[in-house]
Parts: sequence; C-alpha cells; structure tokens
Amino acid sequence: MRADYSELIARRLAVPLVEGPDKTATLEDALRRAVAPGQTIYVGAAHGRPSALVRELVRQWWGRRPAFTLALTGLGSPTTALVTGGLVERVVTTFIGEGYPYPTPQPLIAAAVLEGRLSVQNWSMLTLPLRVLAGALGVPFLPTRSLLGSSMEEDNARDGDFLAVDDPFDPDRGSSAGEAAARTGRIGLVRALVPDVALFHAWAADRAGNVLTAAPLNENFYAAMAARRGAIVSVEKIVSTDFIRRHATLVRLPGQYVAAVVEAPYGSHPGGMYGMNVPELEGYAEDPEFILELRRAFRTAEGAEAWIREWMLEVRDQAAYVAKLGYGRLMEIKGRAHTDAWRAELDSLEAGLGADERANSGERMVVTAARILADKVRTRGYQSFLAGVGNSNLAAWLAAYELKAAGHDVEVMAETGMVGYLPRPAEPFVFSFRNFPSSKMLTDILHVMGIFMGGAQNRCLGSLAAGQIDKQGNINSTLVPGRQYITGSGGANDIASSAREVVVTLAQSPRRFVDKVPYVTAPGRRVSTVVSDLGVYAKPDEHGELTLIAVPAGRPEGEAVEAARAACGWDLKIAPRVASLEPPTADELRLVRLFDPRRYFLGAL
Repeated sequence: MRADYSELIARRLAVPLVEGPDKTATLEDALRRAVAPGQTIYVGAAHGRPSALVRELVRQWWGRRPAFTLALTGLGSPTTALVTGGLVERVVTTFIGEGYPYPTPQPLIAAAVLEGRLSVQNWSMLTLPLRVLAGALGVPFLPTRSLLGSSMEEDNARDGDFLAVDDPFDPDRGSSAGEAAARTGRIGLVRALVPDVALFHAWAADRAGNVLTAAPLNENFYAAMAARRGAIVSVEKIVSTDFIRRHATLVRLPGQYVAAVVEAPYGSHPGGMYGMNVPELEGYAEDPEFILELRRAFRTAEGAEAWIREWMLEVRDQAAYVAKLGYGRLMEIKGRAHTDAWRAELDSLEAGLGADERANSGERMVVTAARILADKVRTRGYQSFLAGVGNSNLAAWLAAYELKAAGHDVEVMAETGMVGYLPRPAEPFVFSFRNFPSSKMLTDILHVMGIFMGGAQNRCLGSLAAGQIDKQGNINSTLVPGRQYITGSGGANDIASSAREVVVTLAQSPRRFVDKVPYVTAPGRRVSTVVSDLGVYAKPDEHGELTLIAVPAGRPEGEAVEAARAACGWDLKIAPRVASLEPPTADELRLVRLFDPRRYFLGAL
C-alpha cells in the first residue's frame, strides 16, 4: 500500500472507540429539560421498567398539577405514585392493577377512576403497541382484528382513536346484507399514538444514546421512535461506542431517537433485568418482598403517601436509593436471577406442596381445565398455548407438560415475547425471569400476539381467566360501572379475538357468572368452554349459550347440578347427560403445586 494511502486510512478511516454527541445527563437534568405540563408521557417496559425515571418525575412535580397523560402497557405501583400525587389527568393503558407476583386491582387508582378524578382509555396488549408503531412509522393508523365487538371498540371510536371498517380487499365486499353479516370482513383501525416524550430503562448505552438491551422486549421501543421530543433512557451502564459495536445484535434503539441517556444502576428495581450472557452486565431479579411491602402500602392513601415520602421524595437520587436498598438486598436479587435459583427457594416452600393427595376445589378446577386443553390439542391439532394469568395459566402449563410427556409437541407462549418456554417451579407469575432461559425464542408483543397467536397461520389455543363471564362467553375484566374498576384487558381481548379457540377458567359465583356482562372486555365468539370449581360449561357454536356438561365427582349428580345452578347468574341450561369429572392424579396434583407453592391461585389446603 502506498504510504499516502496508508496515512489516509489511519487518519480518516479508523473506527473510533467513542463516537457521537455526548447525551449523558443526570436524572434530574434529563427530565427537567424534556418534561413540561400537559404532555403525553409514554412509560416503556421494553425489557426493564424505568423505575428510577418515574421516581425522579415524582420528585420534580410533586405538589403541582401538570395534567400529564400517561401511556403505558400496565399501570401499577410504584408508578401509581404519579396518579395518587395528582400529577396525571388521563391514562392510556391495557392494564391497571398490581401485577407481580400475582394480579389484583389497585384500589387507589380504581377509586380515582370511579370518582371521575382520572380518565382512562382502555386498550389491549396488542393494540397499544400497534398505536405507537404507527406513530413511529409516520402513518395515521394500523389495522387489527382486536377490539371488534368489545366495549373498547365503542369507547375508543367515540374518542376518535378507533374505527371499524369493511375490509377494502375483501372479494365479497359487495355481497348482500345477509351474507355480509355472516362474514368476518370487518377490520379495526387503531389511530397512531405520538407521545411527547418516552421514558425507558435498558441495559447499556454509549454516550450518544445507542441503546443495548435484551429480549423479551414487551412493546419494544416504538414509542421512543415516535416521541416528538425523543426518549430519555436510563441504563445500568454507560459503555463505549466500541462496546456497542461489539454487541450490535443487541442494540434496539439508535441514538438518533434518544434525547438523553442516564447511568442508573438498578434503575428497574423493584423489577429486574434479565442477564444476556454479556459478562460486563450482571442480571438481577424482581424483588418480591419489596414489591409485596409496596403493594400493602398502596392499599390506602395514607400508606401510599408515607411510602412515597420515604422512597421517593426523601431519596435525592439513584445513588441514594441504591444505598438505601443495602448490600444484602442487592445480593439477594442478584442471586435470584440465577437460572436454578428456584431449587433452593422451592425447598423453603415445601409446606405449600401439601402432605397428601387430597385436592381442594381450586386444584380440581385447574386439573380439569388442563385436561380439556390437552384434549383439544390432541383432537384439533393446535400447536401452541397462550394463557392469561392465574389458574388459566396453571392449567396451560400443566397441559403442556402432560402433552409433552405423551409425545405431543406443543409450545407455551407469553404475550411479552416468550416463545416455547418450559415453566419453572416455585413462581406462577407468567412473565417470571426464571422462564426466560428455557425459552426457544425471546421477542416482543407484536410477534407473539400479532403473528404467532393471531396471524393467518396460527394454531394457537387460548386459556383465559376473567373477572366476569356471561352466558354467551363474553368476558369482563375491566369495569363494573359505579362499583369496581377491575384491571383491564391486558392480552385477553387479543387472545379472544384471534386465537383459534378459547377455554376460560374461573371460580364460580353469581357475581362472576352473570346473565350479561356490563362491559365486554373480550367478546365470547371464540370461547368454547368454561371450567369452574362447580362444573364444565360448553357452547354448541359461537352464537350459542353456555350449557352445563360435567360436574365434579364425589357427590350425587343432582346435588352437584343444583350447586352449579345456584351459583349461576342466569337460567342455566343442563345437558341431557352430565358427565362426572374424575379427581386429579397424584402426578397432576404435585405438578400444579410445584408451580404455585405459595398458593397465590390454588387457595389454602
């Protein structure tokens, strides 16, 4: 090589170790520059939750009324502080409630909704990411099959953010009214959502804001790419551009969309960060004891205010927060992040596994639902499960293990981006970090809910829970007007709208089994079977009515049927022949108990 060219290459073409503008900032400065009253703020959950950014937002705006609109896939504590402090006027979300380690309504937010102090726009787990993806793409809307026939269709159409139209490419579009009614040629259009600013937490970034993180990615970083003022991203570690280049396959957000980047170790706490086999980045798990203490505090306004003062207002920055957590707690959550940490934890929970094979009503219900799910896979050729939370999730897990043991290949998926995972014992939380290493694919909501569960080639069987269900199989997990805000759709509407078939598992009472749900979170067209602690109900077709077809063994049939009828809020139809449900086998019972040794869902022994 000629000397002049060698010199030019060295001088002009060398790959620098550090490159780009310096966007590093403190938490305080980053938020002070980007956030203003009246903004729509997207709080992301693409792998980690931006807890450190939320705490700083509370510190800066506490005692003021900035009238923020908050957009996020799920609203629970500690983000609840933004609502209890009066900082938020409106929420755009799919779920309101406490999520980990088991879901439950959030009483302070529910009260604010029912009393009219907080406006909520309800979406599903697929349609909200579609809205910010449209914003990122610069298109006015994107199509979906979700929401059609639900109360969310009506509510969001009224707001001008959803529109149901005839499929313009349907070859039978010009057919008669009768033929049109029989077709499924309607399509929903979700309006683009463009936030003012987006808040995310990730694993690492260079000083120019090129962001590296791991899957599963939940709703991904589309809101950051759509935000008018860009994203503020906190990270576990600021790294060199050279480090970013060496791990470019893990970069999910380029610096052009990032307004500021903040180094904030443990910035997702009390949530966790799943390790990526990158030695420089050490994972940590959820902090269940801290979360349960936090949940207890946020049951009352007084408890929430005391917690906010102690853990947000009086903690000046992230370094002080980490110091307050203490060395012992940090080592505990790092230890819990190890792949086989559940083994030691399970040993300490042996009492919850039960001393004998006598099953309670919850366990019998889960096993019955699992048997029905497994039978549908065998007879109808389904290839995957997508489950909701609670007992419906336990049933899908048990069914998958039983099918695999019998040589039937079926994959379990979770909406946040987990595909083909093998549920680990000791924790029934569907999105537990412990299940990530057993996954065959880690991706995002759009892949799982939009394609693998809801796409044209899907062979997915849905397993759902519910707050209420009616005789047509319509599900309500959102609202009992004037009485209760439950939690919202999460992924329930998407599953009920697009999975091939749906089985619902729900403990029975007249308050839960109602003649007509007051709010349709998910239409019942694809709900074929409902399993309760008192019996099994089936529909003859998508327009039919749920009919009692089986009752638990162990009591006279007539008595069992009358118990089911008494706990039903409609005039229950009874099949000509009612089957008897066999009790769980020892293996079935033990497997279910391994998944829920704290008995969050199975109930007391």
